[in-house]
Amino acid sequence: MRERTDGSISKRKEYPSPNPKVRLEEVTYWSDGLQVKGMLATPKAEGHYDGLLYLRGGIQHVGMVRPARIAQFASHGLVVFAPYYRGNRGGEGKDEFAGDDRNDAVAGVEVLKQQQFADSERIHLFSFSRGGIMALWTAILREDLTSMVTWAGVSDVVFTYKEREDMRRMMKRVIGGTPNNQPDAYRERTALFRVEEITIPALIIHGTMDINVSFEQALLLENALRDANKVYETWYLEGYTHYIPPEMNRRLVKDAVDWMKRQGY
Repeated sequence: MRERTDGSISKRKEYPSPNPKVRLEEVTYWSDGLQVKGMLATPKAEGHYDGLLYLRGGIQHVGMVRPARIAQFASHGLVVFAPYYRGNRGGEGKDEFAGDDRNDAVAGVEVLKQQQFADSERIHLFSFSRGGIMALWTAILREDLTSMVTWAGVSDVVFTYKEREDMRRMMKRVIGGTPNNQPDAYRERTALFRVEEITIPALIIHGTMDINVSFEQALLLENALRDANKVYETWYLEGYTHYIPPEMNRRLVKDAVDWMKRQGY
């Protein structure tokens, strides 16, 4: 019987890599007694690398982890693990949009710590869009991380419900109702009330013209971090939306990785 502690790996499978210098695997691991899947990217050159938990956006097939994106981060000298979250790509359970599935991110840190080339003392969080709320919860619930980047990240689930009419049906189905008739379920997902428990430096990257996750969400997070006297930095992208053009995106990824690697010293 395989061990079922959170983060223990039950299966690993080679995955075709778009980058000849990066090895990709699909990993199945335990979280809350469920077998959940994710993608692991490791530089092929032997070394001692910082770990990165990449927290995807979207839900189900929308915003799914892209092998090229994970390999891109690994190519900058990181061991990267990107959980798909429960209920996705054959994983057990159901995606709850930052409900109990936040534990899939928390357990993902343990997956990284088991990797031969990963420095278990230096693990960072990188999140995009919906992943932002997952990163905040991971930073709140763990005390062994080094830094956090939230890029176009959700910080308030009620705010998301109000500003995204196209997502309301999904959110009502997944969360069990609206913010009016299920206030506790929405409040429990909103990490802003507990940012004082975050102990790592944060970097907020956000386009000022983002309509998928509004710029106000970045300001809400910045205000909460400032009020709690936390260490944070903001890179606000004037005139940019949720999607950054490829060349600038590549540059931002490198700059964000460099920022992470400077933290904790």
